[in-house]
Amino acid sequence: MNVDPENAQPPSPFLLAAEWRALWEFGAYGLSLPFLSRLPKGDGRPVLVLPGLSAGDMSTLPMRLFLKNRGYAVYGWSLGPNQGYRPGLKELKQKRLKDIYDEHGQKVSLIGWSLGGIYARQLAKAMPDMVRDVITLGSPFKGHPRSSNAWRLYEALAGHTVDEVRVSEDIASAPKVPTTSIFSRTDGVVAWECCIETEGPQCENIGLEGSHCGLGHNPLALTVIADRLSQKDGEWAPFDPKPPVMRAMFSDLHDPIQATH
Repeated sequence: MNVDPENAQPPSPFLLAAEWRALWEFGAYGLSLPFLSRLPKGDGRPVLVLPGLSAGDMSTLPMRLFLKNRGYAVYGWSLGPNQGYRPGLKELKQKRLKDIYDEHGQKVSLIGWSLGGIYARQLAKAMPDMVRDVITLGSPFKGHPRSSNAWRLYEALAGHTVDEVRVSEDIASAPKVPTTSIFSRTDGVVAWECCIETEGPQCENIGLEGSHCGLGHNPLALTVIADRLSQKDGEWAPFDPKPPVMRAMFSDLHDPIQATH
């Protein structure tokens, strides 16, 4: 399947209005806790979770509580609301990662939601020796930055245009660590085509049904995250749902996607 992120359009007004599904997904998160508590457990390795645009650590609390329950040492980014790229932010993010790495003496898994996923990828590219893997949730790292319904909010919060970020940051290139992009074709905020990485030996795309604002507590997304984090060092393999009947809940598994430019 060919995907053309450069010509992707923002999600329709209907999909944007349907973002109310995030509330339903939060309810599903609560109802799914008995199932989620049976997913693979971790070994105490550190995980850093980065929030989306205009959000802070409270937005990722359900995910972080879930991961803590699974046995990981989980950290929020502790930098307040995410107001976009600003002077000094890159250094603060790198210091946060280094502090966690130094505390545990081992590589850190990065999980980023939307803009937070772009941050996670950039951190992994800048500090690959400190990053174990990257998981993004609805992160538009390809295509034009106006292929979303959030670019006006970004410019209002950040005080600069989205075009400036595109010029100053190499966002599209993939990190040189295992990378999983979780996306939804019914995302009402960002164009899903812009969340697709060209698949390779350490890159995969996993589609699921859900809203953009609910991805951080979507039970299917948490299922993928638990599976990805549970892999042993040096044994990364593409996501393969267990039991196999769960494959119907996901799309694009092992389906090489070549992005056109």
